[in-house]
Amino acid sequence: MVSAENSVRHAAQIMLDRCVSGLPVLSDDGRVIGIVTEGDLLRRTELGEFRHGATSGATAERRARDYVKSSSWKVGDVMSGNVVAVEEKTPVNRIASLMAEHGIKRVPVLREGKLVGIVSRCDLLKAICAAPPESTASGDIAIARSIRARLSQDLDLGGDQMRISVERGVVHVQGTVGSEAERKAVQTVAKGLPNVTRIELDICVASAGAGPEPQ
Repeated sequence: MVSAENSVRHAAQIMLDRCVSGLPVLSDDGRVIGIVTEGDLLRRTELGEFRHGATSGATAERRARDYVKSSSWKVGDVMSGNVVAVEEKTPVNRIASLMAEHGIKRVPVLREGKLVGIVSRCDLLKAICAAPPESTASGDIAIARSIRARLSQDLDLGGDQMRISVERGVVHVQGTVGSEAERKAVQTVAKGLPNVTRIELDICVASAGAGPEPQ
């Protein structure tokens, strides 16, 4: 972490030393006021000549902001001030959604407004790898029930569209979907369950006008 009064060079050195691509910027009382990332430093004058406001039709205000961001030595002038942060009890899936929604790579974690940590995309990968395999009841009836539930809840494909049968771990799915993407999703649902030995799809993609494509 750095202060808004720290130098850009100091922030860059911390990123290098700690092998991180971004740092939270804290106020004197420990509150997050911004984030400085590698992306904020791409157009620095230290990297060579940069044409300020080179974007077509750039206003005088835009050119001025670009100049400050590329030339000021202070972190506070370079950082991104619109910080997306979460409380420490925020579920991992909510954090992942925020990253996807805002196109960001890290999210500060707060407790009563004070920084207590930071979650990065790398941390989400660790969570995926550490997650225990999903358990389901064994047996053909249980497999079929799980597939029907997931198709209905996750893909909104009810029983009138999909017919599921399972025999000795072999899943047979018959029905009609609206796109090839939905067809692939149905297959993914079945593949994601334990104790499934083979999948046979007899699904028609209605929008494509194609007949059933067994697999």
